[in-house]
Amino acid sequence: MHDEVEVGARVTLAEVAKEAGVSPPTVSKVLNGRSDVSSTTRARVERLLEVHGYRRRNASPPRSPRSPLVELVFHELDSVWAMELVRGVEDVAKANRTEVVLTRGGTRHAPAPDWIEGVLRRRPLGVVLVFSSLPAEVKQRLRSWNIPFVIVDPAGDPDPDVPSVGSANWAGGLAATRHLTDHGHERVAIITGFEDMLCSLARLDGYRSAMTMAGLPIDPALVRYGDYSVESGFEHGMDLLAGPGRPTAVFAGSDLQALGVLEAARVRGLRVPQDLSVVGYDDVPLAQWSSPPLTTVHQPLRHMAEEATRMLFRPDEPGRAGRRIELATHLVVRQSTAPPGGSAAAPGGADT
Repeated sequence: MHDEVEVGARVTLAEVAKEAGVSPPTVSKVLNGRSDVSSTTRARVERLLEVHGYRRRNASPPRSPRSPLVELVFHELDSVWAMELVRGVEDVAKANRTEVVLTRGGTRHAPAPDWIEGVLRRRPLGVVLVFSSLPAEVKQRLRSWNIPFVIVDPAGDPDPDVPSVGSANWAGGLAATRHLTDHGHERVAIITGFEDMLCSLARLDGYRSAMTMAGLPIDPALVRYGDYSVESGFEHGMDLLAGPGRPTAVFAGSDLQALGVLEAARVRGLRVPQDLSVVGYDDVPLAQWSSPPLTTVHQPLRHMAEEATRMLFRPDEPGRAGRRIELATHLVVRQSTAPPGGSAAAPGGADT
């Protein structure tokens, strides 16, 4: 057993076993990467081993070769932007002669609790996670098994010790709203995303900054929190567009929500952009095929996934552990925006 670990304290493995409430053979199984140990027991033993200074001399457990795979982990795969992330990871993996395996589970904040057991069995070259954070136990176990990981972060703000790739959400919200105020809109509504996600709050802050810069009041009734879905955009759109005090423009926090607003406008008998201007966010491929084509903030989703995957193939890069890459966003002007009561802007323009 002692040829498999380095001992940093004068505590024996038998004492670790006693403290963990397990037998010494169970501790040995954990050290050797055996799968026949429950997740709760494994976590308890590994935590005690770390506390008492035990380290594997070789990061890879015996008889468990590394698989030529990059694992991409989502909490859901049915969104359009998820496919853009998949393509980005696949492009870089293919260039490095590596396959991609997709895993779905957990919440938008963290992967499912049992995911870590599966990834340790699969032993990929690295993991790209589309979550806003990772539990401390998950980070510790990935590091102890020398599995590099990166968070692609359209959703939040990961811990400072986690490498991550995100985008300039505040700047995107500012650009979208300034485009509308520069066109003369004074009653501008926003349907942002989840209230507990920093990307939603950052886009909302950009909206508020643009309204303040234009000298316009912010009506709390025009600020809505959605879930980035078409249904959310439609429901909030129907409510916002009812009655005489409706907004003349809506900034939707995702292209899918913007599509819901377009449908709500149609149901309410409003023309876009003559009666209502709409701006989306993400610039997914279908945005240019909506009716009318959607003005939107381009979030470089594919590029974000590419950068995250490249980081996996540079695990020894100095400063990588806390590295944060933030990519620029920019406005893509199409035909869903115009001055109040006016005609659509000429397509093809872009504001930075």
